[in-house]
This record gives sequence, structure tokens and C-alpha cells, in this order.
Amino acid sequence: MTRRRWIADEISGDRAALLGAQAQHLARVLRARISQEFDVVAEGRVRRGRIVSITPERVEFELSEELPAVALPAITLLLAIFKFDRMEWAIEKATELGVARLVPLIAKRTDVHLASAASKRVERWRRIAREAAQQSRRVAPPDIVAPAQLQEALELAAGRRVVLSESEDQVPLKQAVAGFKGPLALAVGPEGGWAAEEEHAFCEHGWIAASLGPTVLRAETAAIAATSIVIAEMI
Repeated sequence: MTRRRWIADEISGDRAALLGAQAQHLARVLRARISQEFDVVAEGRVRRGRIVSITPERVEFELSEELPAVALPAITLLLAIFKFDRMEWAIEKATELGVARLVPLIAKRTDVHLASAASKRVERWRRIAREAAQQSRRVAPPDIVAPAQLQEALELAAGRRVVLSESEDQVPLKQAVAGFKGPLALAVGPEGGWAAEEEHAFCEHGWIAASLGPTVLRAETAAIAATSIVIAEMI
């Protein structure tokens, strides 16, 4: 049986601890007991952890051998901000798929109220990503940064940079990433798509425009479909 994985809140030598909501869930919901074993992520390594003390506020583990971990592609997802409930779903699924970094992007067609409230949502997005990382047995959640303006994102360093574009009908996304194994940035636009001047700016900064096909997808559907294609080509 596969052991559940937890990302430690505190680490000291061969000891690790879960705090707050994580401890409460393990103690009260899962009813864990002393000596029960779980996989614990500590300082970027997966180790076997045995519970040595447990309360609803704090669960302590004694760590032993290191366990093998799967290396994920270095993918940065630039996600133009859209309706928060749908965006949270996209963040959760992108985490499960293996995105390494996520940049919430303020695009020209981002709703002004969503743009102004986005910075207050970052901690919630990080919590969602952390829970999804544990569920999907990742070593760490993606790094979710503060919302960025397009101009900042255009300069993002990566071995290959690809922007999904509804106006592109020659280059499918699979072709744009085929055979590439290095760091990759993938930009997904807002509801309504990129403005013409934004598409021009991506082109001017060396981004490759690519298509997901002839149908028009919701932003969250496009993000997950694109991430799935990219990871399938890179692993």
C-alpha cells in the first residue's frame, strides 16, 4: 500500500513536524497513531517518517532512510488571471501534473476587479498547491509568485518560451515543444484571449506562438490541456 506523503513544516536534523491544519487533519481526520509511518518531504528529500508524538496542533516524525523521488520537467506556467474559482482548479491540476513554477499574469483583458484582488489570493493559491503536491506525491509544490504585469513576464528566462495563441494556425503546441528537454515557459491567456498588442509583444521578445487546435477552450481547460501536452513531450 502506498504511504501518504506530507511536506514538513519544520525540520531539524532527523526530526520533522507538521503544524496547524496539516497536524489537525492527520490527528483528527485520519486518526494517525504513534509509530505509524508516512513519507515526509524534508529539505527537498523524501524520507520515511515514523510518528513519535501527535497532537491536533503538532505531529512529530523521526526520519530514517531517503526514498527515491521522480524528477519533473522545469516548466513555468504563466497563467493570465481569470475567475478565481476556475483559476484555483487550474492551479490544483497544474500542480498535480508537475508544473515547477506558476506566474499569475495581469493581461490587458484581465477583469480589473480580479486584477486588483489577485495579490490577496496568492497565499490561498499556495495552500491549494501544497495540498495538491502532497496528494500527487511531489517533492515540493510549485513556486507561486506575486501577480506580474505582462512586460515583466516577457523577459522571463527559459530555454524555450511558448505562448498559446488563437490566431496561430500553423504550429501545434506538440510541434513547438517536440524533443525539447530544458527549462520551458508556457503562457496561457485570459478569457477572451490575448490582445493583438500582447501577441505582438510576445513575438518581439522571441516567444513561439502555438495552437491547441481549432476549437476555442476555456482558459482553465487550455491551461491543463497545454500542460499535459508539454509534460508528455518532455518526460
